[in-house]
Order: sequence, then C-alpha cells, then structure tokens
Amino acid sequence: MNVNARQYYEKERLRNGLEIVIRAARPDDAERIVEAFNELEAESVYMRFFASKKEISEDELQRFANIDFDTWVMLLGTIERDGQEIVIASGSYIRTSGDSAEVAFAVEEDYQRLGISRRLLTHLGKIAVANGLTSFTAEVLPYNSAMLGVFHSCGWPMKSSTSDGTVHITLDLENP
Repeated sequence: MNVNARQYYEKERLRNGLEIVIRAARPDDAERIVEAFNELEAESVYMRFFASKKEISEDELQRFANIDFDTWVMLLGTIERDGQEIVIASGSYIRTSGDSAEVAFAVEEDYQRLGISRRLLTHLGKIAVANGLTSFTAEVLPYNSAMLGVFHSCGWPMKSSTSDGTVHITLDLENP
C-alpha cells in the first residue's frame, strides 16, 4: 500500500454528524496548533504531556515546522468554523526503533468522546504499516480511561503493563 503521509487527507463524519478533516500537519499550521493548545484545559494538557505546561515552546514550534513524515508523523483533526480551519485534535507517532513508534493524542474537550482519537489512531496505523512499522507503543496515565478504551477497542492485539504510575501499551500492527 502506498500512503503518502506528507499529503495525507481524509474527511470523516463523527457520530454526532460533524464533518472533520484528518490531514497531515503542515509548516503553516504553527498558529493553529498554538491556538488549539491554548484551548486545552490543564487536565488534558497533563494527560497528554504528563506535566503541567502553559505554552508550546519555540523549539517545539520549530520541530512542528520540520516534521519529516518518516521518523515523525503528525496528523491533525480540523473543522471549519466561520470560514476558518480550526485544529481540534492531533495524533502523532515518533519512530523509537526500526519497526516501532510511540503514539500520542490530544483532543479539545468539546470534541472528546466522539471517536476522534480512535480515527486518528487508525489513520496513523495505516501510515505506519505502509512505512514498515510493526508496533505502536504508548504511555497512558492509569486514570485516563478514555484513552485506555481507545487502545482496547482499536482492533490491534494489545499488551499492557503498569509501572512507575504509567500504563505501558504495545499494539501489534501486523495482526489486525
């Protein structure tokens, strides 16, 4: 399967009827990503980064502008509001070894529990498999039941263990 991660673009309809675009992050997304981050509540930021964080640093913005779509793939979930494209979610993976990558997600609170993380995970998985990856890993806080549910129901065989106050997830992308 040939999947061009850098040009990735899909439209999806959520269970509430809202149309969302899932697409590759672009260098011109920095302002939209900052706006999306600023909309997140402190609890969502903590569950995504495992730390309190008030803003996206200049270094992070530089990295967003230079995503290589080989070792790091980032997809955004966007909607259109008043003629503007608004980022409401992100999902990414970073290759951690030859055939494995760590995944992470953030969804703005008004759009949680609509299946966005699951859809982002599915699209990232399609890209990962096309690029030779065989597994995803993730670190999840034990009380993040929504994200644990996404991994449990994604359709890929999952292994999990808990240590140091974190649930360690491994998804086998070779056996859907």
